[in-house]
Amino acid sequence: MSDRTLTEAPAEASSRHVDAGDEGYSKDLKSRHINMIAIGGAIGTGLFLGAGGRLAGAGPSLAIAYAVCGVFAFFVVRALGELVLYRPSSGAFVSYAREFMGEKGAYTAGWLYFLNWSTTTVADITAAATYAHFWSMFTDVPQWALALIALAVVLTANLISVKYFGEMEFWFSLVKVAALAIFLIVGIYLVATSHDIGGHTPGLTNITDHGGLFPTGVLPMLMVIQGVVFAYASVELCGVAAGETENPEKIMPKAINSIMWRVGLFYVGSVVLLALLLPYTEYSAGESPFVTVFDKLGLPGAAGIMNLVILTAALSSLNSGLYSTGRILRSMALSGSAPRFTGVMNKGKVPYGGVLLTAAFGLAGVGLNYFMPKDAFEIVLNFASLGILGTWGMVMLCSLFFWRRARQGRLERPSYRLPWAPYTQIVTLVFLAAVLALIWTDGEVGRTTVLSVPAIAAALVGGWFLVRRRVAEIAAEQRPEDPQGAS
Repeated sequence: MSDRTLTEAPAEASSRHVDAGDEGYSKDLKSRHINMIAIGGAIGTGLFLGAGGRLAGAGPSLAIAYAVCGVFAFFVVRALGELVLYRPSSGAFVSYAREFMGEKGAYTAGWLYFLNWSTTTVADITAAATYAHFWSMFTDVPQWALALIALAVVLTANLISVKYFGEMEFWFSLVKVAALAIFLIVGIYLVATSHDIGGHTPGLTNITDHGGLFPTGVLPMLMVIQGVVFAYASVELCGVAAGETENPEKIMPKAINSIMWRVGLFYVGSVVLLALLLPYTEYSAGESPFVTVFDKLGLPGAAGIMNLVILTAALSSLNSGLYSTGRILRSMALSGSAPRFTGVMNKGKVPYGGVLLTAAFGLAGVGLNYFMPKDAFEIVLNFASLGILGTWGMVMLCSLFFWRRARQGRLERPSYRLPWAPYTQIVTLVFLAAVLALIWTDGEVGRTTVLSVPAIAAALVGGWFLVRRRVAEIAAEQRPEDPQGAS
């Protein structure tokens, strides 16, 4: 079958687009894996580490930013879920971009996703090294060395098989959920009993007596939105994992629908509790806000346990990034738009070439931790945000084209749908453009980030000219009757 769009295809499943990148995978991910992967994608490093600095900058209004971004994150994953129910694919949105936007669209979507996760990998190993320095036994170990160890451990496990990835992510996610649930219970108890925390009494006074909901103004709340978007960076992971699970039609809707309440409970609920427990001025960018609370609470070992949980979150995100980019790059490699070695599988049916390519960029992050240990996280955060915006934008464009084809009667939408289409896609795209504008206003680093967009676009265009002949040749082999190839 063609690896390109079947323009005249009816709605029957037998004539749907087929992606060569979906061949050869094990179907070893179970329902519990997918559900926990969905949870893990909604609870990441951006909450556990990034919330401290954002609370210090924006105050309690950070909860509003998390709520707004959470709604749009849900729209993105719901749109992806509809596409998954239409046709599960390990290539995920890259495969859908290929079907609805052609090879150029797939090429663009794939490399933007790689930009997202290659930089997020750096952020994750940086976060892991930062967390490890909490314990005195690691204080004298250089940050770059700890980052390298974190990368090596997760990479090794990821290369074995998807089953190992699924089990690792299941337990990582379980630890994160359990820890946040415990924090919510303890936090509610502390607020209800007005228990002293480092000389502060929990309650609304920590908000009203310190500038209210917007202690530093509305603009700082808007400015942190780019970082909040990063916190939701892994929500699309369950869409990639759908290609390696049995019965995605039954598993995916339940997993995706649960993301919304998880966002409300874990993200918004946690930030509201943090604001009630301590004044926003007690938090800082250099320490997780959860560790700050337990440290000031004075419970022996509590801060250390919470820090271990947060370290788990960083390793979970790293694990997810290596997994997903390996699958995305394989889908691209088999159509000619990524290096050939990224399409190769090992005996465990893992596309190890793509995993190793992402890990190589992690090694560059080890160097960044060597030269700029204090600024490494924030530097890569900005560039990761660009990749996230691009990835989410491509998902919504694919959803929009999918909706249009359904309106034309060329395919049939599944019963599980993105609500209020096409307005949902359009509003989300406008939101993503607004976030890019906010990045521009975020000082020198933000302007530098946005100014890199033309360079990224130029690199994409240049790369396309390098691969387009091979893409056309592969397309011609797969569909000799198509004279246009991969134009």
